[in-house]
Amino acid sequence: MMHRFVGFFASTAAGYVLGMVPSAEIVAITTSGTDIRHAGTGNPGALNVAKVVGTKAGIAVMLADVAKGFVAGRVGGRLAGPAGANAAAAAAVIGHCFPSTTGFRGGKGVATSVGQVLATFPAYFPLDFAVGAGVAANPRLKHRTFAANSVASLVWIAASVVWWRRRLPNLWGPAPTVALPIGALVSSAVITARFIQAGPVDEAGAA
Repeated sequence: MMHRFVGFFASTAAGYVLGMVPSAEIVAITTSGTDIRHAGTGNPGALNVAKVVGTKAGIAVMLADVAKGFVAGRVGGRLAGPAGANAAAAAAVIGHCFPSTTGFRGGKGVATSVGQVLATFPAYFPLDFAVGAGVAANPRLKHRTFAANSVASLVWIAASVVWWRRRLPNLWGPAPTVALPIGALVSSAVITARFIQAGPVDEAGAA
């Protein structure tokens, strides 16, 4: 029992630390010398970097943020199984959105949550992509990042419940347990809280 607790705690801590890695700031500074927190919307995310520094830099940030969620989930899985994978990946989203190193004001966590899905719920990724594409194609939602994220989050949580209850195949991800919907719920709540904290002015820089 103690071994499992230690593994779970280590997974969560590792995920949070990975999430805190300031991808946007590192890329913006190294490629253009720009302090992204004082440029554009001020949001340390891929979209803001793309608008201020350039598309290639924005893509680099996005990939790095996705990697944070994915690596956290894989490391957590090695340390504490399905529970560790989901806890670590969700913790990475928390670390990205609310890093202790910058006064708990980070990015929006959307890209990091994609990494979470790839690590803990890969079977859902095609549906996740389809939902994102559908939202982007909807003229009522594509310019409303908060609304789009809310729709995607609800589908993610619902799908994770279905996979857990029915024990459906999950490709390379961990076996679906109650930790799957809990992880989806935690990350969705954290991302929503970060959007609310940022307000409508900062919405365009979401990532």
